[in-house]
Amino acid sequence: MRRLRKELGEKYWLRFGSEKKNKLNMSKIGKSPIEIPEGVRLEIQGQKVKVAGPKGDMEREVPKGISLKTEEGKVILVAKDNDKKTNSLHGTYRMLIANMVKGVSEGWTKELELVGTGYRAEGSGGNITISIGFSHPVKVEAPEGISFAVEKTDIKVTGADKELVGQVAAKIRAIRPPEPYKGKGIKYKDEVVRRKPGKAAKTQGAAA
Repeated sequence: MRRLRKELGEKYWLRFGSEKKNKLNMSKIGKSPIEIPEGVRLEIQGQKVKVAGPKGDMEREVPKGISLKTEEGKVILVAKDNDKKTNSLHGTYRMLIANMVKGVSEGWTKELELVGTGYRAEGSGGNITISIGFSHPVKVEAPEGISFAVEKTDIKVTGADKELVGQVAAKIRAIRPPEPYKGKGIKYKDEVVRRKPGKAAKTQGAAA
């Protein structure tokens, strides 16, 4: 009986305790003020927030359950209700707006690396050409707000919009994702490719 109670208690915590903890964490994140750095202009128009800085400008609509205000060079998000959905959105939109502020002031960068003999990239700014072992090079055009920088086998994707930077980098990686045996392909700079043993290694292992 004690064991059953213990198991039920663990299941309750995993289901409800972790949800409560996550709700409190998101609410805590949402209440944290966002510093507006020098050179960045933030404007609130009802549920819309506009941010402009040296790296560009962005805007986003905030849900009706959340209001925004500025105080002493900071922007604060206030949750009007204390329900689960609003608390979750509170933390999420706080992070999204913080990303916007950083994006227009410093920018976001995602780095990729070409792994393989003869693999290379050329170009910069709005267009790059990637030679990645296909019969013809692959051309990639940067969408508005994104720029490329190339250095031999390294590609940098830069822009003010963190989500767009991530999407473009993922699109480039998808041209030839790293294969699991030799790791050849296009990978994120900080990505660790899990290798699989080749047929030779499997044969040797079986013989041993």
